[in-house]
Amino acid sequence: MISSFSEGFVRATEPHAGWGMQQLEAFTAFLPSGPWGADLEACVYRQGGLELRVGLLGSYDESDGSWMWAWANPGFAGTPVAAAAEALRRFGEEWDVPEFARELVSLAGFDDPRMAVERLAFGAMGVLGAAGYIGVEAGPGTRAYLVPDDPAVPFPAPDPVALPRVLLTAVGLVPGLRPRAVVAGYFARHGMEARPVADGGLGAALPDGSAVEVAFDAEGRIARVDVTAVGRPATD
Repeated sequence: MISSFSEGFVRATEPHAGWGMQQLEAFTAFLPSGPWGADLEACVYRQGGLELRVGLLGSYDESDGSWMWAWANPGFAGTPVAAAAEALRRFGEEWDVPEFARELVSLAGFDDPRMAVERLAFGAMGVLGAAGYIGVEAGPGTRAYLVPDDPAVPFPAPDPVALPRVLLTAVGLVPGLRPRAVVAGYFARHGMEARPVADGGLGAALPDGSAVEVAFDAEGRIARVDVTAVGRPATD
């Protein structure tokens, strides 16, 4: 039983935290409300009249706080719907991320196991470069987690107005994330070349022509995010 995520998991998650948070917000807004259903043999998820191709990450047992990856589940191992989970297993073995490489991950030792499973799914989403993740009640005391693999899901461009909030919030999504790595990862994901700015900060040009500069304090925390948006400045 573990009570915190491994160094390998934290380091694998941090370059994806910024864009992942932005992407998850976009996916949540894109997914209509309504009843859901799934045909996992066909890799299909349906909700509110929308049909998406998906992969199964795994399932969470609320009774004992355990997570089982789809690649370890005898009902799904080796099937197309478990391909995303299998890719994570290979990543975990190569990059020393035990949470991805173990068949079962006990989250009962965390202060908040339900939050821990959301963080585990978020980290998986980021490493896969997926367009979001879905957590649904799959049975009494059981939740299933899936990732969309469908071109219909939008990937938003950086929003200069929302960017300060996105970066400041993203650094707190998983304990141990290094703010500088989160910022650099966000820039890299969106093809924004990072450049050094005053006092050890990082800056970049956004695709729409806006500019962002991120300042860090002596402890490495984000002290300020200055965005000069096209037509107006925004600072947080």
